[in-house]
Amino acid sequence: MNKWVYTFGNGKAEGDASMRNLLGGKGANLAEMNKVGLPVPPGFTVTTEVCTYYYNNDHSYPADLKDQVREAVAYVEGIMGKKFADASNPLLFSVRSGARVSMPGMMDTVLNLGLNDETVKALAKASGSERFAYDSYRRFLQMFSDVVLGADLDLYEEALENMKKSKGYKSDTDLTAEDLKELVKEYKEIGLKIGKVVPQDPWEQLWAGIGAVFGSWMVDRAITYRKLNNIPGDWGTAVNVQTMVFGNAGDDCATGVCFSRDPATGENVYYGEYLVNAQGEDVVAGIRTPQPMASKGDGTSLEEKWPHLYQELVDVRNNLEAHYKDMQDMEFTIEHGKLWMLQCRNGKRTAAAAVRMAVEMYEEGMLTKEEAIMRVGADQLDQLLHPMLDPKAEKKVIATGLPASPGAAVGRAVFNAEDAEEWAGRGEKVILIRNETSPEDIGGMHASQGVITARGGMTSHAAVVARGMGTPCVSGSTDIVIDYKAKTMSTKSGVVIKEGDWVSLDGAKGQIIEGKIPTVQVEMTGNFGKLMTWVDEIKTMKVRANAETPKDAKQARDFGAEGIGLARTEHMFFDANRIADMRAMILSDNEEGRRKALARLLPYQKQDFIDLFTIMDGLPVTVRLLDPPLHEFLPHTDAEMQELADKMGMTLEQVKNRAEKLHELNPMLGHRGCRLAVTYPGKSAKCRHVRFWKLLWNAKPKALKLFLKLKFRWLVPRKSWISARTLLIRQPSRFLPKRARKSIIWSVQ
Repeated sequence: MNKWVYTFGNGKAEGDASMRNLLGGKGANLAEMNKVGLPVPPGFTVTTEVCTYYYNNDHSYPADLKDQVREAVAYVEGIMGKKFADASNPLLFSVRSGARVSMPGMMDTVLNLGLNDETVKALAKASGSERFAYDSYRRFLQMFSDVVLGADLDLYEEALENMKKSKGYKSDTDLTAEDLKELVKEYKEIGLKIGKVVPQDPWEQLWAGIGAVFGSWMVDRAITYRKLNNIPGDWGTAVNVQTMVFGNAGDDCATGVCFSRDPATGENVYYGEYLVNAQGEDVVAGIRTPQPMASKGDGTSLEEKWPHLYQELVDVRNNLEAHYKDMQDMEFTIEHGKLWMLQCRNGKRTAAAAVRMAVEMYEEGMLTKEEAIMRVGADQLDQLLHPMLDPKAEKKVIATGLPASPGAAVGRAVFNAEDAEEWAGRGEKVILIRNETSPEDIGGMHASQGVITARGGMTSHAAVVARGMGTPCVSGSTDIVIDYKAKTMSTKSGVVIKEGDWVSLDGAKGQIIEGKIPTVQVEMTGNFGKLMTWVDEIKTMKVRANAETPKDAKQARDFGAEGIGLARTEHMFFDANRIADMRAMILSDNEEGRRKALARLLPYQKQDFIDLFTIMDGLPVTVRLLDPPLHEFLPHTDAEMQELADKMGMTLEQVKNRAEKLHELNPMLGHRGCRLAVTYPGKSAKCRHVRFWKLLWNAKPKALKLFLKLKFRWLVPRKSWISARTLLIRQPSRFLPKRARKSIIWSVQ
């Protein structure tokens, strides 16, 4: 018999951290947390193999799964002293997903499962709070209707908002027990009206909840997230069924999310947020703006409110980070003064934070150099090479928020995810502006340069997902008001940003800036430079850059490149000052015209090579002489072609015909390289190569000395590569003017 279900609780677990492929990341960590001795609500995990079975067998389950789930429920009942589906002392569950790797907010969750018209009364009696019981019930009805039954969530949100408005309330917490009873009745009427009725049988609820989590593995947002993060679709997700503990049972209850280090900067500080009298979804979804964990001197922090619980969380932080040897993302609930840890996982972090953590964890003796290097992914290194806002530029800060994900972002304002994708698809850079984001916005977030939200904290959906993507984000800005209908963002400073207006943001400072601010490149200094030095000590490979301009060459050297692997000479002519002469050469009907155009290009190319060799300072440079894709130099639109035709004294039809003739379908068999040399022997051999050697002969001695160390790709029998020195000695007559041969051959020998 296959084992489909693994239990955990009371310091014991059937699984451990090594079983994440089977139990998912969350299930494996819940098992490990139990073994470490943390206070974890008991529960069980339905494995990823069941998910695979579910999709391979027409959404059905293994025959013996039901019995294993019943046994697991009985195990939890024994620990908690409560019974599932019991009208006198009910046990309630949360049902959550758990893939091998974290997919925050992408799959479905159901909380407070097991509540019905009878168990809600028992919960009220046991807790001594009708308000808490019916608040939990209305949350369950709303979430189950949305997640499991696919009802329109707006219908329930509208009913809630109408209730608050009619009573003159500003917050959900203002609702009384009677208000909530009335709201529960209204929710059930909505379900009847639309044919989406929440079942009263807790066991039916449980199986429907498990099915909903498995089903969410294949929803659009989850598929999109997997594609963006290279997560295989056949991995599947586990389902974690865990005892409910309540952060919304009164003012001595709370819920929160915390990180063992700052996920935005990497600083070694306990970082997190919490909400009093709330459930976890309130923090993550950004419905309310949470309070900080650590003291800020205003009396609102967890450290100041409940110092003993804060210290307990500090001990948990230290314990988990020492155990996993990595920064931990943790969720917790405080129920009537007792701390419960709901989950932990290796936390998502910005690229800058990843580098800082890796370096500092090595310096703290937690990691080896090799382990520290491997903590920083290639995609994160790529993020670090992206620009930041020019510190010298004038900036008009129109609003501030939380620095949720650092980096610079500049783009045009859009107000929904669909517009972001559409605008980006036609080449526009956009900033997505929302009250708060949801998993459905994942495509638009990916298409955007940056994200701004009016609500939510540092652990909201927008913040977590943006950090994971490396997208700059400013969250929870109370300085802005967003009007979706008018597509505007109004600020307290009086500035109104309309759809399409340019806006910039600094994710590291939490600033929203009016207009299009220039950006600058980062420098390889500090922790980044230190990490790259360690890489140089350990590496076995060498890295060379593709570079054909002095600017590219300098940047490559600054970032540690050990030479130029390919300098494409044809790419030297895309600059606005050069492209006209290149086009004149291409469109010329005779050799004389081509020679004249090349003569005008010669000074540019000469200086470029001198600069390249000087910048590389003796490092290898590979130069490709014969591979210009000529059609790429010509304009593509009728307007641009007409402009070129006017300059060249040609007709539009002549330019079009030339472009069509030069166009290649296959670059490997196109009109370039050897084929181009055959078609235009004067241009490809005489004009280019003789002039190329001439420019070197006229170069400064230092540049010539550096050049002679290079290797060239050449058409030499049985040889792919030949050094410049050898080439000049063996075949001077092909490439050098007569008056130069003797002297230059003498110099290279």
